[in-house]
Formats: sequence, structure tokens, C-alpha cells
Amino acid sequence: MSISSSMNASVAGLSANAVQLASISDNIANSSTYGYKRVETDFNAMIIDESAATYSAGGVSTANLRLIDERGPLVTSSNATDLAILGGGMLPITTMEQALSGDPSPELHLTTTGAFYPDRNGYLTNTSGYVLLGWPATEDGAVGNFPRDTTVGLEPIKIVANQLSGSPTTAVELAANLPATSTAAGSTAGPEIVTIEYFDNMGKPERLTITFSPTVPVAGSSNEWTMVITDSASGNAVVGQYELNFDDSRASGGTLLSVTTVTGGPYDPSTGKFEISVEGGPIEVDIGLPGQSDGMTQWSDEFTPVQMNKNGFAIGILRSVEVDADGLVYAVFDNGQSKILYQVPVVDVPNPNGLKAGMNQTFSVSLESGPFFLWDAGDGPAGELKAYAREGSTVDVAAELTQLIQTQRAYSSNAKVIQTVDEMLQETTNLKR
Repeated sequence: MSISSSMNASVAGLSANAVQLASISDNIANSSTYGYKRVETDFNAMIIDESAATYSAGGVSTANLRLIDERGPLVTSSNATDLAILGGGMLPITTMEQALSGDPSPELHLTTTGAFYPDRNGYLTNTSGYVLLGWPATEDGAVGNFPRDTTVGLEPIKIVANQLSGSPTTAVELAANLPATSTAAGSTAGPEIVTIEYFDNMGKPERLTITFSPTVPVAGSSNEWTMVITDSASGNAVVGQYELNFDDSRASGGTLLSVTTVTGGPYDPSTGKFEISVEGGPIEVDIGLPGQSDGMTQWSDEFTPVQMNKNGFAIGILRSVEVDADGLVYAVFDNGQSKILYQVPVVDVPNPNGLKAGMNQTFSVSLESGPFFLWDAGDGPAGELKAYAREGSTVDVAAELTQLIQTQRAYSSNAKVIQTVDEMLQETTNLKR
């Protein structure tokens, strides 16, 4: 009987609007929750019988969809490891239990944002207790070629508090102008001396003292200098001696003509470099190519050290951790140096709205979402990482309140239909009296 189906349809309407009211309540309650993705309730008509003679109301059913692909506004913060993504993708995280288990393939959870801080064990953990995952870097800061479709290689990011870091010097660049007048007959000019500080294998500062002594001829100009290098770590022993000859032609005057090795590693004219052995190991010295003016030169009457660069740095104490747009996690030391520790990938799936929602704004891969892929931040569909920022809720409170009014009206209307059907059934019953 169609009058009975009307009541059933209205009961279904009450239930459907109650479901929508629940999703609206959840959305409004989480309007200030970082990383929250709003839920949308869709109504679907149910058709039972649509014949010409009779019509039975089928009612309505509901389907809830969490719009995970929507992005909330980014909110700035003062914490360097507050992270959000500018664009698509999610951050890989795992549970603390997994982090402590040492599993080489940790269980993957996802989130779009998080306020991460080192816990007592040094793990970079958000306020919900999940640990950020990343690929580890080698000692020289290189990140290996890890698989992209599995969590193998991902590690819980661990920051060792008050760690020390130093790097020995292995290369020196030296460019200086030697006075041409010092190699002319009758010159009384003495040697020119420069000192270059370097760092040994223990991070201690040592010195290379480089003495340039001119060769003074009886007549004319020799354009020749003797370069002697001594090492403080070796008791000021001579670790290299070289004869520098300079060109005096019109085309290349003042540039290196040739370098003759007396002691130390041989000078390579194709690279402009030679190698000396100090107490801690070899150091490569670059004095420039023959015929070029960006290394050692001999012009005019002034001694001018132009460039003295070196790699390596002294021991420093960890002061902060920074994350750049590419997902590289840096340790920053008080000596001004930085070191890459990890790279945080950005996780993407074919259907973000198919991800399974969990507690604390976390998600996991499901059959509906499709398989995950680990991208470098900023590549492909993956967005850049933003430090000092968190993603806000995707809830629009004004829109939710408007929908709340509509839901209330629809609920009242369904209740009114039930009341009307009840009165009609009562009239039908009264026909027997």
C-alpha cells in the first residue's frame, strides 16, 4: 500500500538527515583541526516500484565521502619542523611501535601536515605520536637511489641532540699575484708569505705556510719563483716545493708558463693542481692553469693574495634542524655549516579520496585509493614541502551552518509526513465505526 510506503520513505528520510547532521557536526567540531578533511554526505534515491497503476515510495539512502584531495589554507608557525605540502601528496609517517621495532619496511601511514618535534629518543614525532619517515643520507650528504613503490629504505627520522660534526680539509684553492719587479736584476725584495688555515681529521685547525722566493738574475728578469709549502701539523716540515715560471710574452704576459716539481706531488698542467701530503692525509692544491689569469700570476710591483679557499670545517655542535622545499632535512651546526641527514618523500596515490581515514588526521592506502608512489617533493604531481607551516582544516563554517539549516528543515518535513500518514491511517481505522 502506497500510504505505508510513504511512512517508510519518511523514516528513511529522518535517518538520512540524521546521518548528514552527524557529518555536519563532525565538520564544525573540526573546523580548527589542522589537517582535517571535511566529510560530505550524498543522498541517493531508492526506487521500489514505478508502475503506472501504483507507486511505492522507496525513500533515500546516504553515502559519506571524505574529501581528502581538498587542501586547507597554510598557517605559518615558529617551529622549523612544522610541515605542510604546497600542492598534492602526503607526508609518510609511521607509529612509534614501528619506529622502535627496526622494521626495514615500516608500516606506512599518511598525513598532509604535522607539528614534528624530537622526542626523548630523538625521533621526529608529531603531536599525535606518529614518527616522520625519510630516506637516510650518506656521510657526504648524498641520498641513494631507493625504491619508490615500497617502504623499504624509509627510516624513522632520528635527530641526535648535541651531536658534533666536522670535516677535514682535502682541497685548497690558491690565487695570488706575485710582483714582477721582484724577479728583475738588482731587486732587493724578500720572499712573500701567505698562511692558509686548514682542518685536520679531528677538526683541529692547522696551518699551511707558503713562501714565494724570487730568483734574482744578474741581468734582465728571471720571471721565476720558488714556492715552498710547510705544514704545522708535521712540525713545519716541507711538504712541497715547486718552481713557478711566468710568461713575459705580449699575448700571455704575467700568467703561468710552467711549474716544475721539486718535492711533493707532481703538478698537472691539464688541471692546474698538485697534491701534498700533510700529517692527516693528502690535500689537493689548485694554483691555476698555465696561460690563465685566474690562478697564480706575476704582474706589476704588488703582492696580492687574491683567493684562498678551502673545504672542510671545524667541529660544531648541532643547533637546529631545517627542512627545505625539496624535502631535505638539514642539521645546522653552530660553526655555520649544515649537513643533509634525510630526504622526506611525498606520497601520492591515484585516488586520494579512496584512502582509508584513521585517527588523528592520518590515512592509509586501500584498494579504492590504488597503490602509492614516493616522489621527490616538487616533482610530478607532488607538491613542495613548506617548513614553518601547517595546513588548516578544509571546513567552511558558513557553508556548514547553511547546510545545517537545510538539514533541520528536511528533517522536520520528513517528521511532518510521518505525522500526516499517521493521521490518514487513523482516518482509515475510523471508517469501521
